[in-house]
Amino acid sequence: MLDMALPLIMDALANAALIFFVAVGLTLVFSVQRILNVAHGSFYSIGAYIAASMGLWLISAGLNPWLSFPALLLSAALVAMVLGPLVERTLIRWTYGKHEAIQILVTFGLFLILEDLQRLVFGVRSIYQDTPMSLLGVTEIGGIFYLNYQLLLIVLALVVLFGMRFLIKHTRLGRLLVAVVADREVSLAMGINTDRAFVLAFTLGVFLAALGGALATPTTGVAPGLGAETMVLAFAVAAIGGLGQIEGAAVASIIVAGAKVLAVYYAPAFDTVAPFLVMLTVLLVRPNGLFGTATTRKI
Repeated sequence: MLDMALPLIMDALANAALIFFVAVGLTLVFSVQRILNVAHGSFYSIGAYIAASMGLWLISAGLNPWLSFPALLLSAALVAMVLGPLVERTLIRWTYGKHEAIQILVTFGLFLILEDLQRLVFGVRSIYQDTPMSLLGVTEIGGIFYLNYQLLLIVLALVVLFGMRFLIKHTRLGRLLVAVVADREVSLAMGINTDRAFVLAFTLGVFLAALGGALATPTTGVAPGLGAETMVLAFAVAAIGGLGQIEGAAVASIIVAGAKVLAVYYAPAFDTVAPFLVMLTVLLVRPNGLFGTATTRKI
């Protein structure tokens, strides 16, 4: 029994780490800007495409393969710096205060545009670049060999989780974001530049999504449709954990990844629907999610 439990847990944690990067970015954007960004999955796939392309270029140029690690971070930073402020200032800002249906339609339209742009730029063929995973090798735990890269993903997810908590609770930027979340009008009256806070929050959310895509590249490769699949999983995680709850996103990522891995091990035919069966069960019992609470709404 232990022989089966250990690889199952490790696979679930490694998958949860990748889902968490996207879900926590989605959660951050919603908690600050009250926007359900359907285009969030596209930032994930764009980060993956750029990371894979950059890694392949490094290898073809004969450069040190260890540069592929900083390339993963650099690719996510490039996506965030270019698309974050651009999308927030030109499109997302227009949807603030509007009905949720309008927000979803606008961001879904952006998702379709970004998906087509990816096909135009990168083509429709799959890209695979596993240099970072190959360089780190494997580790034996309990007689079973695990990819060190997967262990690294788990560590990085924990770093992001505690880093986000520190940012929100112990930094000036975090306190500003909390103030804007609590009441935007009062924040404006106090002299807080809410527009700048929104740009920073959205850009950080884009960075986390792109980072998840970049880190996933060595294990899964990149192919058209990756953004849509990831977006649906991220929404499932956000719904289970509670919209706007960072800790909830972490716990829900483990639950969703665990359900998916269990299905792969014991019922492969249900691996695509298992996360959503879990989501349905949780929402039937707790409509606001595991960590969510009912809140009053200003009309």
